[in-house]
Amino acid sequence: MKRLLDTKWLPLLLLVLWPCPQAWSQDNVIDEVAWVVGDEAILKSEIEEVRLDALYNRRKFDGDPYCVIPEEIAVQKLFLHQAELDSIEVSDSEVVQQLDYQLNMYIANIGSMEKMEEYFNKTASQIRETMRENIREGLTVQKMQQKLVGEVKVTPAEVRRYFQQLPQDSIPYIPTKVEVQIITLQPKVPQEEVDDVKRRLREYTERINNGESFAMLARMYSEDLGSARNGGELPFMGRGQLDPAYANVAFNLQDPNKVSKIVESEYGFHIIQLLEKRGERIRTRHILLKPHVPESALLAANARLDSIANDIRNNKFSFESAAAVLSHDKDTRNNHGLLPNPNDGTSKFEMQELPPEIAKVVDKMEVGEISRAFTMIPQETGKEECVIVKLKSRIDGHKATISDDYQNLKDIVLAKRRSEVLDEWIRDKQRTTYVRISDNWRTDCNFKYPGWIKD
Repeated sequence: MKRLLDTKWLPLLLLVLWPCPQAWSQDNVIDEVAWVVGDEAILKSEIEEVRLDALYNRRKFDGDPYCVIPEEIAVQKLFLHQAELDSIEVSDSEVVQQLDYQLNMYIANIGSMEKMEEYFNKTASQIRETMRENIREGLTVQKMQQKLVGEVKVTPAEVRRYFQQLPQDSIPYIPTKVEVQIITLQPKVPQEEVDDVKRRLREYTERINNGESFAMLARMYSEDLGSARNGGELPFMGRGQLDPAYANVAFNLQDPNKVSKIVESEYGFHIIQLLEKRGERIRTRHILLKPHVPESALLAANARLDSIANDIRNNKFSFESAAAVLSHDKDTRNNHGLLPNPNDGTSKFEMQELPPEIAKVVDKMEVGEISRAFTMIPQETGKEECVIVKLKSRIDGHKATISDDYQNLKDIVLAKRRSEVLDEWIRDKQRTTYVRISDNWRTDCNFKYPGWIKD
């Protein structure tokens, strides 16, 4: 299905307490108050959850975990308290989007909803509720930080001064970046293959109507491997998170006992069952079948692309005009075939950011060169397509220079300034916030912010 709309959020100083399975099993820990920050207590159990989570995720601490962890939690509580004073709010839709994304990641990694429940030793609803509060707090902290640093700016003079003062061995290394243009062709699928897929889906519909389990058939036959392991079930999603053709049918379903008509999307053909509807979000399960492209069709599409590439090399037309007229890739054909980088919105990629099939080809190309045709399977659709690429530009890895890498250096200076502003804010809040650390926790800690202990 379509990816979640925007899952990238990068807090500046953010501690999100993602509980690990071991932490969730610590319900019988004898608790005690370790710290008090304002009117908020930090419990031993909270600290232990983060410590176990760090072990689980192989996180290393710069110092004693029983010093580092409570300080991190205390800092987060300072931000949360200020957010409450400033009426900073996080909408339910923001929380749900992050929650669904994280749950999808867990389910994909573990295998199914049932296995996830077994893995965490909690019901799905308990997992959701635990994660929901953590996500809400994390997003709230992020918004508070953004408010505090929103007006921070840096001037070109500050960037130049920062660069001039850097020791030679501290100058940032800028990795190789490339710009790639692409033309794709979708190989023609024989009508008999499409007819066979529809016949099989009609057969599954009949079996479900006769009492067989939709979930079991999805596990056995669906070609959406991520959801198939969970009986074809998808998490709650809004209309914009689903393929438009899928969404149009799914949102019109009313009876959970009914199976939809066959739906064609850019991923293949589906039958859909409604599980639950909550306002503008629905939870469905589906069976996806993809018409398979015969080898002869792949060879024909590759041959056509090789012919197009030769015509471009012979100056019969440009790569850009060929992409606009001939390419089947809707995301690039109106942009001269230029591949967009979803990570930063530019057209420049580090090599590891490119799809692996493209990276292998581009790595051996010269600027301006056009590749031979090859076949790839984009992760988004899982459908084979034939491709030629042109390497438009390459900037080899190098130590940063002020002339070539000003934006990179500006980002570094801006991040440094923002971090300084947040550090100073934390130190100011320490002076005016009641903090008490229990005697058992007053170890010889080398705190990042020494102002916690005032006596």
